[in-house]
Amino acid sequence: MENKSKRAVIMGATSGIGYEVARLLLANGWTLGLAGRREENLKKLQAETPERVYIKAIDIKDSNADKLLLSLIDDMGGIDMYFHSSGIGYQNAKLDADTELNTLETNGTGFTRMIGTAFRYFREKGYGHIAVISSIAGTKGLGIAPAYSATKRFQNTYIDALEQLSGMQKLNIRFTDIRPGFVTTNLLNDGKNYPMLMQTGKVARQIVKALNRKKRVAVIDWKYSILVFFWKLIPRCIWKRMNVKN
Repeated sequence: MENKSKRAVIMGATSGIGYEVARLLLANGWTLGLAGRREENLKKLQAETPERVYIKAIDIKDSNADKLLLSLIDDMGGIDMYFHSSGIGYQNAKLDADTELNTLETNGTGFTRMIGTAFRYFREKGYGHIAVISSIAGTKGLGIAPAYSATKRFQNTYIDALEQLSGMQKLNIRFTDIRPGFVTTNLLNDGKNYPMLMQTGKVARQIVKALNRKKRVAVIDWKYSILVFFWKLIPRCIWKRMNVKN
């Protein structure tokens, strides 16, 4: 991952995990295309390494986001990795309709739009690496965050399906599904208390290690690996009676 010829697009690089991963990859010599809704944030990061950073304002919910992604890739002269760190999530025990639908549109439709575009690009190129930030929330349906946990499970399954499709079509496309626990990002800036909260910088370092090691699924970090292991063992008849909340 330290080869200076490597090029990647990071979708969702304006803040949080995507921003920190971008800084680490830049330090390792990567050329990056940074994308997200807040162009002013992208310009700040570009100013630090202007010779190796390209930027494009992209909202993955827009119907033309796929075309903007391909335009960014073209500006860069091609990429080796697409890193998807764009998503939203809310606790929504009241099941507010707008919140649920916005989550679905971003983490479902927007995700599919961008990942599908990256897959088709790498299929034509002949090789590539698709890495996504999903979540441990995809392990079980969480009553306090129905759309969030459901869309994260969707993302896990979608990557599984694309990996199989890649194999069926004999493509050289690699996948990494990164599943963090609670991280100190704007996503959790809601005044609630979250257990085992992790710092963004530490999480980003573990993510880059997982990319270096070509891991297929990376749960971040070891404490959440243990949690997920036991979550999977809980029968549905017990899970539905559990009060999972902060």
